[in-house]
Amino acid sequence: MNVLDQIVSRKKTELAEAKQLVSVAQLKQEPYFKRDTHSFKDFLLAQDRTGIIAEFKRRSPSKGVINGLAKVSEVTSGYAAAGASALSVLTDVDFFGGKAADLLEARAANDIPILRKDFMIDEYQLLEAKAWGADIILLIAAILTPAEIKLLAGYAKDLGLNVLLEVHNQEELERSICDDLDAIGVNNRNLADFTVNIQTSFDLVKQIPDQFMKISESAISNTNAIKDLKGAGFNGFLIGENFMKTTDPALAMRSFVTELISV
Repeated sequence: MNVLDQIVSRKKTELAEAKQLVSVAQLKQEPYFKRDTHSFKDFLLAQDRTGIIAEFKRRSPSKGVINGLAKVSEVTSGYAAAGASALSVLTDVDFFGGKAADLLEARAANDIPILRKDFMIDEYQLLEAKAWGADIILLIAAILTPAEIKLLAGYAKDLGLNVLLEVHNQEELERSICDDLDAIGVNNRNLADFTVNIQTSFDLVKQIPDQFMKISESAISNTNAIKDLKGAGFNGFLIGENFMKTTDPALAMRSFVTELISV
């Protein structure tokens, strides 16, 4: 069983426990459940934004602890001030050190789109995302069937959420496209062994229909990479570890954006 299989197995147990603790009716009564969500596309294409989806991530299965001291509100508000088009907040507990409170704190501190970064396998998790203040949910093709992707994407749209589909290769892309997606992300990280190769994005970008926003995820560590990815047709760039591994992630992003603007 690879790490991705372990995560999904644990997620099923976690999900069953969550359903026992908080009912659907309770989730629907949360204040954020009634808020109008931000348009992911509008913020990605805004002239005063960078296209960067800046991620708050404490740790990962491959790297262990990346940053155990950073505060969610400080980092995410710093990201937003530096020009992030959206924020990504990990909510997986066991493997990435995230929690629901992180998303709630990020939402309270920011007025730009927020992605709930997790391993979504059930409609209940979409209700959680809405209740916690997310604007975007992630569907990972590697752990979902085409029917499941279509079902979850449609349910997300009914809730007013934006949908980002993540793929790792052409086979996943071809079997997973459906009408209710807003964006398709190419993850340059192999979730089975966690190796990274940014060439994956360049190989797949032309295969993504132009009706969807195109996002490159992981392995982006310098401004030249963003310049090249933009030239290839990408609209957004998910960056987390490059900022989070520093003592001041918000400052790291500001410096990165300053260099990006001058490129």
